[in-house]
Parts: sequence; C-alpha cells; structure tokens
Amino acid sequence: MAHTLPDLKYSFDALEPHIDAMTMEIHHDRHHNAYVTNLNKAIEGTDAENMSLEDLMANISKYPAGVRNNGGGHYNHTLFWEILGPNGGAPSGKLNDAINSAFGSLDGLKEKMNNAGATRFGSGWAWLIVKDGNLEVCSTPNQDNPLMDIAEVKGTPVLGIDVWEHAYYLKYQNKRPDYLGAIWNVINWDAVAARYEAAL
Repeated sequence: MAHTLPDLKYSFDALEPHIDAMTMEIHHDRHHNAYVTNLNKAIEGTDAENMSLEDLMANISKYPAGVRNNGGGHYNHTLFWEILGPNGGAPSGKLNDAINSAFGSLDGLKEKMNNAGATRFGSGWAWLIVKDGNLEVCSTPNQDNPLMDIAEVKGTPVLGIDVWEHAYYLKYQNKRPDYLGAIWNVINWDAVAARYEAAL
C-alpha cells in the first residue's frame, strides 16, 4: 500500500496574505512530495509497507532514520494542510470550552503555541495535543510528532504548526515569530474540532 500525496482542498493562493502562494506550492508539491516518495522507497519490501501511517508512528523506534524522518514528514504535513484554510474564524463548542479550561482563553493558547514554536531550536513543530483527555501544548524536533513512541510528550495531535524555515522563509525570512502570529488567521477550526472530538 504505497503512500500518496494528498491534494490540497484549497488553491495555493487561498491563504494569502498570511502564507504566500509560492511557499504553499513549493511546500506541498516539492517538500511534502519528497517525504512521500522517500517514505515509499524506505519501506518497500518491509513489514512497514502495509501499515497505516498512525501505526507506523506508534512503532517508529523499530525502523531506521529514513522511515522516521520521511514518515513523520508525511504525517505532519498531511495534518498541517487539513488544519489550514482560508476562512479562519474561531473555535466553538466543546473545543472552545476545552481551550478556555486549559489555557484561559484562545489568546492563552496562541501565546503558548507561539512560544513553543519560537523556542524550538532549528527545525521542528509546535503541537496542540490531547493527552489523557486534556489539551496540552508541546513541540518536537525535525519531523517527529507526539504519536511517535520515541516522543518526549506523547498524545494525539489536533493542531500542528510547521516551524521549518521552508514553511515561512520566502515571506518572513528569519522572522519566525511574525509567521507564528500570522498563521492564526488561517486555522481551520472546524478541522481542529473534528480531530479533537475523534481524539476523545
């Protein structure tokens, strides 16, 4: 069962001006596509070939670095495209209640996530996860994620922000905090809420 690059559900320019069209095109068509291609090569002829991406993450310590890096890259970016969207908005319902309970407010969540992303040295991700029924913020290096059995903080990701330079450098250069501030304008809260409900 070869992994495939998921289509974007919106056009490359749909997240302008917060994320530019060229970044989206390069990020999706080149970076993510490379992770998928290299993952398929890395697992060809192994028991990992028929595993779901989630099962692979849960057992990632059994596999070489190429599977970890490319499998993580594929999982993380698949989630990333899903939780982005042109209509922004704000969380509501159960998700909003959980955010208020865990962080005091949406602004409290943003502050914690932005700090996790800004202080991640080098490349990595900032995450909002469900752990033991509660929301928590954490970050991972490189293409690791909280589903991996090697993760420092384990949980089910409901929102992930890519802080690799390829995610923002064309528009924001070295100003990662500016990118982290802008990305909240293009979070698809319905998709985050669906992931939250599923994680419970």
